Amino acid sequence: MDYSTQPDVLLAARVSVWYGEKPAVLRDVKFEIRRGEVLGLVGQSGSGKSTLAMAILGLLDRKQAKAEGAIEFDGCDLLTLRERELRGLRGRKVALVLQSPLSSLNPALKIRTQLKEAWRAHASGPRADCDSAIRAALESVSLPSSEEFLQKYPSQMSVGQAQRVLIAMAVMHRPALLIADEATSALDVITQSEILALFRELNRSSGMAILYISHDLASVAGICDRIAILHQGQIVESGPTEQVLTSPRHEYTQRLMAAMPKMPQRLAAGKAAAI
Repeated sequence: MDYSTQPDVLLAARVSVWYGEKPAVLRDVKFEIRRGEVLGLVGQSGSGKSTLAMAILGLLDRKQAKAEGAIEFDGCDLLTLRERELRGLRGRKVALVLQSPLSSLNPALKIRTQLKEAWRAHASGPRADCDSAIRAALESVSLPSSEEFLQKYPSQMSVGQAQRVLIAMAVMHRPALLIADEATSALDVITQSEILALFRELNRSSGMAILYISHDLASVAGICDRIAILHQGQIVESGPTEQVLTSPRHEYTQRLMAAMPKMPQRLAAGKAAAI
């Protein structure tokens, strides 16, 4: 992959991953993420979605996995970087939001302390600079920056607020790429809709690219510019969201679409009559 000839591409990958002597979890997976776009990565549980996220972040060693190929990001191959170099990228240029906010946040630390640690991981300066960054991050996710809120522990917040705190920590250093790994699956429908709208607003306002990983086609349809379908360790179909969802070519994508919940006929008829 020649990065210099693809100025609109932020990340380009061609990667295979193994866990020990087991068959490959990812087999020659090829995809790209363009600058400022939202790419949806869709697949069932166990298809390798989270493994791909860990490969991008350079966290596979902790899972005793091995990766081969290349993941080119911002002019360098992430698979060739040392751990110290990767630590300089994580949180600063590539950030991650996970599924369960109350598990990801430290229950013993106040929100202010956790936000401070997120800032100090990649910045230094006086307290005023830190406070300003915290305030801006909270405002960007529509959370209060009052002292009362900052003194809370994660257990004193709703799941939706906790997820917004995680997102604030992730976007504090304005990363070029945000990886959202099943970031809405633990939320109720209303909160999920609010978080999806937040992701889209962050994408539009900052130009931050988002890799949105999910098994939920409905949420993917509402936020993503393009979709890549992952099945049995391979990308079997990719393209613009509308094209993939309305005219799926691969048999697996067609099965995914057929499995989507359908509106009961009586409710559908009532909606049509109301219109």
